[in-house]
Amino acid sequence: MVALESTIITHGMPWPQNVEMARGVEALIRDEGAEPATIVVLDGVLRIGLSDDELMRLAQTAGAMKLSRADLAFAMATGRTGSTTVAATMIAAALAGIRTFATGGIGGVHRGAETSLDISADLDELARTQVIVICAGAKAILDLHKTFEVLETKGVPVVGFGVDELPSFWSRGSGIPAPLRLDTPEEIAAFQSAREAIGLDGGMLIANPLSPELEIDRETVGDWIEKALRDAEAAGVRGKAVTPFLLQRIFELSGGRSLEANIELVRSNARLAARIAVASACA
Repeated sequence: MVALESTIITHGMPWPQNVEMARGVEALIRDEGAEPATIVVLDGVLRIGLSDDELMRLAQTAGAMKLSRADLAFAMATGRTGSTTVAATMIAAALAGIRTFATGGIGGVHRGAETSLDISADLDELARTQVIVICAGAKAILDLHKTFEVLETKGVPVVGFGVDELPSFWSRGSGIPAPLRLDTPEEIAAFQSAREAIGLDGGMLIANPLSPELEIDRETVGDWIEKALRDAEAAGVRGKAVTPFLLQRIFELSGGRSLEANIELVRSNARLAARIAVASACA
């Protein structure tokens, strides 16, 4: 099985691209021989996998909470509907015995964190919860160097899939060397089995870059991010609202290119996650 987050549906993409993306990703995972499990809290119930009607409902839900470790149980206790971030999805996946999770990009250390202390709970979750997370690196709006330094400090294996340089979400390169490299799903499954055999806790991060023809060059993305950050500061955007604000602003600045690349990287990560899940089941 492959876990899928739901924040990308409620906060990461507009309607109707969000439901089209979600359906397409689930179908792609099934085509690779695995079973998708989109994770969400619906009316206080933690759901591991959704029907098509429920997926449609979620994609049109306004005001859904954005759930992480701190408020996942709160939504359940108060009967709320909320979508799961990387951290909350990892928690729910582990509870359900799912060990492979595909997402777009992880959260991390935000720019200016030395004064704001804005650091995603995703990093702590990767250090404590035993799930393989397949992504296109950390979100490019973050301080990537600090994000990967924190993961190194916490002992989280960061693996470049077929590359020696970590990707930066929409771009194949980040200027940061990949600490580890593996080239096949079978190698990743074997690595995780070895970690479990010697009792190592925590997750593993697989950084899977976009194909060269689909990536957006770093310089262009950097210009969009700087403009979006200035706009966020001017608007007084803080906390959990920062990431969806920046992604929406970058979508506008890019003329939709960022969304197209986002959809493709989620599809690519889901495909790889399904192959890792199958390899792990066959090991």
